[in-house]
Amino acid sequence: MILITGATGFLGAELAKQLAEQGKPLRCTKRANSVIPVILSPYGNLISWVDADMMNYPALADAFDGITQVYHCAALVSLMQKNKERMIRINVEGTANVVNLCTQFGARLVHVSSVAAIGEAKPGEMITENHHLDESAANDGYATSKLESEMEVWRGIAEGLDAVVVNPSIIIGPDAGTKGSGQLFETVRNGLKFYTSGSIGFVDVADVAKCMILLMDSGISEQRYIISAENRDYKNVVAEIARGFALPEPKRLAKPWMMEMAWRATAFWASLTGGAPAIDKVSAQSASVQRNYDNTKIKKAIGIEFKPVSQSILEVCERLKK
Repeated sequence: MILITGATGFLGAELAKQLAEQGKPLRCTKRANSVIPVILSPYGNLISWVDADMMNYPALADAFDGITQVYHCAALVSLMQKNKERMIRINVEGTANVVNLCTQFGARLVHVSSVAAIGEAKPGEMITENHHLDESAANDGYATSKLESEMEVWRGIAEGLDAVVVNPSIIIGPDAGTKGSGQLFETVRNGLKFYTSGSIGFVDVADVAKCMILLMDSGISEQRYIISAENRDYKNVVAEIARGFALPEPKRLAKPWMMEMAWRATAFWASLTGGAPAIDKVSAQSASVQRNYDNTKIKKAIGIEFKPVSQSILEVCERLKK
């Protein structure tokens, strides 16, 4: 029996969909107030839902009964500084609970980390799985939560856990809506005028789920894999998104000092209104950084051929236009 945590989320729902399409019965955890994604409605005969918050150990333990494979996708994501400590605590303790129960029940684990938990390469070099984030230098709450969560998995592996870790780059896809990576598309559609000088990896959500399933069934253990299709400049990505919406491409470069002013201004406005800032300090600084990821290891391991990012961008634009 297969268990998926976070199956109501963007990646978890796509993963559940692909497994259900293979005819595999699933048990999926959700919070009591979570809404079951529409894309999973055709598979009600294969998916059983259980209310089990990652911090509720007894409820989570009940969900593990009879489970042999676990995909851990659940995580809290927040850009707000006030949520940093809570996010780290929930993500790390939740992962520790999953790791402990996998060990107890003898279940194999595929854990979703992030490239945010991978360190920097030297200028001009590609970032690989061998790079590690310096926790003492990290000021990104999400990155810290992912790094420390991943450390819980490695702790479990040292204790005999059968597990593999995936580190996706920016995940895009039509079912993201206007949240997460979908915010970038919505921002461009609303008339973005600027681009930044940074770069990062992008990957389609369907490919991430496919990689996870292939890794689960491969028997590979005690490894981490960067899951990224292409490294793209932000300038080119926002230009492609604009064309997808038949809008003018952003023409002005937002220099680092401009991004600094932007995050400070949005933080001030958010403090007055009580809302979430449109951009935070870490995001503003990252937008001008070149981060290019090497996907050689995952390609060699499972022979994956990634969907072109340009195709994914067009699919997202078409969905949002509807």
